[in-house]
Amino acid sequence: MAQCCESNYEDPKITTYPGNPFPLGASYDGHGINFALYSEHATKPYLCLFRSAHDEKHELIEYARIEMKEQTHHIWHIYLPEFEPGQIYAYRVDGPYDPCNGHRFNVNKLLLDPYTRAITGTLEWDDSLFGYDIHDLSSEKDLTFNTVDSAAFMPKCVVIDSGNFNWGGDIPPNIPFHETIIYELHVKGFTKLNQEIPEEIRGTYAGIAHPKTIEYLKNLGITAVELMPVQHFITDRHLKERDLTNYWGYHTIGFFAPDVRYSSTGTYGEQVLEFKRMVKNLHKAGIEVILDVVYNHTGEGNELGPTLAFKGIDNKSYYRLTEQDQRYYFDYTGTGNTLNCRLPNVLRLIMDSLRYWILDMHVDGFRFDLAAALARELHAVDRLSAFFDIIHQDPVIGRVKLLAEPWDLGEDGYQVGKFPPGWAEWNGKYRDCVRDYWRGQPSMLSEFAARFTGSSDLYFEERRGPIASINFLTAHDGFTLNDLVSYNEKHNEMNGENSLDGECHNRSWNCGVEGPTDDLNINQFRDCQKRNLLTTLFLSQGIPMLVAGDELGRTQKGNNNAYCQDNEISWLNWEKADKVLLSFTQKLISLRRQHPVLRRRTWFRGQPVKPGEIEDIAWFKFDGQYMTDEDWQHDYAKSFGVFMNGLGMQARTRLGENVTDDSFYIIFNAYSGHIDYKLPGEDYAKSWILILDTSKDKILTGGDEGEIYEAGKTITVHDNSILVLHHVIPKHEHTSGRMR
Repeated sequence: MAQCCESNYEDPKITTYPGNPFPLGASYDGHGINFALYSEHATKPYLCLFRSAHDEKHELIEYARIEMKEQTHHIWHIYLPEFEPGQIYAYRVDGPYDPCNGHRFNVNKLLLDPYTRAITGTLEWDDSLFGYDIHDLSSEKDLTFNTVDSAAFMPKCVVIDSGNFNWGGDIPPNIPFHETIIYELHVKGFTKLNQEIPEEIRGTYAGIAHPKTIEYLKNLGITAVELMPVQHFITDRHLKERDLTNYWGYHTIGFFAPDVRYSSTGTYGEQVLEFKRMVKNLHKAGIEVILDVVYNHTGEGNELGPTLAFKGIDNKSYYRLTEQDQRYYFDYTGTGNTLNCRLPNVLRLIMDSLRYWILDMHVDGFRFDLAAALARELHAVDRLSAFFDIIHQDPVIGRVKLLAEPWDLGEDGYQVGKFPPGWAEWNGKYRDCVRDYWRGQPSMLSEFAARFTGSSDLYFEERRGPIASINFLTAHDGFTLNDLVSYNEKHNEMNGENSLDGECHNRSWNCGVEGPTDDLNINQFRDCQKRNLLTTLFLSQGIPMLVAGDELGRTQKGNNNAYCQDNEISWLNWEKADKVLLSFTQKLISLRRQHPVLRRRTWFRGQPVKPGEIEDIAWFKFDGQYMTDEDWQHDYAKSFGVFMNGLGMQARTRLGENVTDDSFYIIFNAYSGHIDYKLPGEDYAKSWILILDTSKDKILTGGDEGEIYEAGKTITVHDNSILVLHHVIPKHEHTSGRMR
């Protein structure tokens, strides 16, 4: 049994009742607070109560330690009458310290409640945070026992009143998947340098909720923000010792608590209200909120990591431990541990957390980091796992947007195209293919066409539709769009790891010079390549995701792994924004939103819509002839034209009306020279209007007059560029379904 530190803390004036096992966590009912904690193998859990020191408001002292004696189905519970929201608390849990059998209880370590709704303070690294003697020099030091109290260095939990917020009739936007445009952003980095935002709220939830931020998002045209992790996380000790930080936040320790570092209003529950105000304001503007969530691991690391919550509450009941020696952890995530989603209590924790963010915080969806790790049963990724089963049958979770990063670091972890219906996936194959195509790699034409039309090779057989594909060119990890066309190699020296971190195979092309240059021709070519990539993204079938700042020409100076850079490398520099690229992107997004044929819900069939009519999609060579099977296989082929029939959509609105649109002819040319293209015959359209040429920085929008080209005429496509031609179909032909 572990040694207990100073156990005589119970205040005789504190009245306690048995309480209830549910709900888990700390719950205020208007009369008092119920505390409930799951631990199957604990022997004595203690509820620890804190208050501010008399001489120092921000110093918290532990004034009561109450043994929780009531247990129901492995849930320990107690009720404190007349206690109110704002109470600061944590736990200590006594039990066997037997690492070889999976137990790491240590009552000397203060522990966060896995279900806490708010956390005050951040972790201050100290040797006392470890359950073992960190200074032991042996290879078995994690088997030693550390009796030093960790409370002074731990953040603490705060009881909140979940009903204490006026949503004012907030209604989720409920934007259909096929109309969704995702914008990945970091709460701090997005507004930290924005001079239009009041300084005191820059880099916070309030900064995202500010009218200037929302005005920008609306003008850009996106429909959903995907927030990088906002659940309370920790910074690794090795980063802190190098004066770096965990900027991205993929080291969660509080799955119900919005991170206190993004709060401008306070740290004792005010962060919850500020987060809710942000969601409310975004919803009012018609913008959905998607959270990037990390349920595959925690910030406690492996057997050499600290004891902060789960490890000390019941290590064996939360983590995947190796079968032969439960001293060690399975690591499918590259972080030292993996949460054990085979266990009912872990599944319950994840589902309760998701429901909380939906019902109490009103978020609209989730992007699951390393989602394949959540679906591992024994060792293999199982699409029929309990994780998927529970989500599909849940009436709350099953109705929001579910996005997967469909891989992890384990064996057979790359699962793109293999998630079940109801899920959309970050399509890594789309990213890789589009990058390769525009940097001139051979044998890309056939795959590029498949990616452009929704990746039917990945999703068709599962009847998932093009909306299963989250199309992206860049993400938080990797090069920015600007750096993708400016660097061949990563430049991660500032991370302090000798540039050994980050992806080495970036599929990037610096266009002739590594990094910034004064060469006008190279800069013009880079600008064209950015337009090519953005145009491909927003005209592709599927769901586009844009990374915040790519539309502004943001650079990380070649750093493709800025996970630890909480500074100007990662923050958006609004003063140096590329206004021309921004305008181009805004018009490109507007074009997509105006035309349903660019965001279909169903697959192209490549067949006539009705007998005697033209196909819903057709592919052409430069001479105006159809692409043949042989044409797709030429390793040197880098150009084609594609016709998309606005009358061939075979879709209906929610009210049952047929969905029709104008038609488009798009020409892609990844050659280093220009090509003269003969347009299709009159069966497809009598005339076309040129509305976009990526060799220039303008897009024609409604009311602008573009150059008209008759059917069968020749049009020149410049090297490494895209042309988009538009055929306006009169309203009466939309009704009849005929095209001329």
